[in-house]
Amino acid sequence: MSWPWLVLLVLAAALAVAVERPRLERRFGASARRDRDRQRRKKQLRVITPEDESDEFIRSVQRDLDALPTIEERDRKT
Repeated sequence: MSWPWLVLLVLAAALAVAVERPRLERRFGASARRDRDRQRRKKQLRVITPEDESDEFIRSVQRDLDALPTIEERDRKT
């Protein structure tokens, strides 16, 4: 194979990569990874129906609310 054909082959490969880059980015890029991670997290969520509201769930929500940081009224004025 002579060098002009080799140069043409390299240029054709570079052109193919340049043309397909947006599609490859959607599939393998950083945004695709974020989307896959988001889908994985969403699979773990579940909707709580009134039948599911047990005393343990209510206590858990109350513990979470109590653990939230709050701003006292006197702190807001200063």
